[in-house]
Amino acid sequence: MNILAPSILSADFGNLGHQLKLLDEAGAQYVHIDVMDGMFVPSISFGMPVIRSLRPYTGRIFDVHMMVEEPGRYVEAVAEAGADIITVHAEACTHLDRVIGQIRGCGKKAGVVLNPATPLTALDYILDQVDMVLLMSVNPGYGGQKYIPYVTKKITELRERIRKRGLTVDIQVDGGVTLSNAEELIRAGANVFVAGSAVFQGDIKENVKRFLTILEDNSEHPQTAAEEEVRR
Repeated sequence: MNILAPSILSADFGNLGHQLKLLDEAGAQYVHIDVMDGMFVPSISFGMPVIRSLRPYTGRIFDVHMMVEEPGRYVEAVAEAGADIITVHAEACTHLDRVIGQIRGCGKKAGVVLNPATPLTALDYILDQVDMVLLMSVNPGYGGQKYIPYVTKKITELRERIRKRGLTVDIQVDGGVTLSNAEELIRAGANVFVAGSAVFQGDIKENVKRFLTILEDNSEHPQTAAEEEVRR
């Protein structure tokens, strides 16, 4: 299933509750929430009080992306605040296996994030323990950046690794995702799409509906195209 996860980093911070309702009404499946600490990435963004305050506005899945150093310190608090999926950077965890166990221990879905230049080998011993891998397609910390083209090949290679191991793992892409490249990313093997500016600039509901049309029209077996690319 292809899933849209609008990133509220690009939303109007003074109007977040209303904009969440617009996402809900338009049918976006996830809400992507970036937690930044000003150390792992330069910016500072949302924390647990914001997640908790937004939770009553929508029943959609809260997909919380932890861009913080040693995220294991905050897993329980983020889970309690209302997260449904918690993704942590492999680069930020001294003990990645332990942090994945913490997330699962809270009854939440667990994801691992890789920065653009981090190799897929970082997943070798953890891939069968996660629900989702988030491949950053920009260097994290700021919204509105352009997609890094070599990540498309990385998506294809990851989908092939998942297929060979007989796993069911979502591949999420975050950074520079637009209406014009979404279909290409589906063909590469991704199935969860974080979009910020492309959703929140202009008519939010119309932008969501246009994304969902593309995702639904290309909903059949995205890994097939990835396998074909690997075989070439």
